[in-house]
Amino acid sequence: MLPIERQQQILAWLEEEGTLKVSDISERLKVSEMTIYRDIKQLVSENKAAKTTNGVALFQKEKSFSSNQCAYCFKEGKSRLSMQIIMHDHSVEHACCPHCGLLMFSERRDEISQLICHDFLYDTTISAKMATFLLQPDIQIHCCEPQVIAFQSTKHAKQFQKGFGGEICDLEKAIHIIKSEMQGETCKH
Repeated sequence: MLPIERQQQILAWLEEEGTLKVSDISERLKVSEMTIYRDIKQLVSENKAAKTTNGVALFQKEKSFSSNQCAYCFKEGKSRLSMQIIMHDHSVEHACCPHCGLLMFSERRDEISQLICHDFLYDTTISAKMATFLLQPDIQIHCCEPQVIAFQSTKHAKQFQKGFGGEICDLEKAIHIIKSEMQGETCKH
């Protein structure tokens, strides 16, 4: 099957299913995952599809991207949870929450110069590299799973943890836990 034929088939499946995993596409088309990644790269460059965690989603042309729309899962971000990813070329991408922001950072680390988030309690801007993260607190923040909340102060994170549980982490540990808990799944809201 030619690349254009595979890409057309992927788009047809996306029309029916919305999102697909690379591994599923690979099995269906009986080609390697690297081949599928090349096909997805072409579809993304043509604005026909959008890359997701370990997969691809149909690009919604009729939906315009707002300045607060997550570049990772396409959900609208809220200021208290949102993150800004500043690239080396000075472009800025947005993530709806620390969960998506940390996943973007882990996948594109070499392209990113700064990772900015908001302190959950005070809504002040902080560097994510210096933040303390609380994973899976027993509070519904209505964003991606596993839930992640950022704090400027470890003391405040520990006080919040006393009331709502969860695990306190630095940036690298938070990324590791999120990736291991997701196990190849896409973001869940």
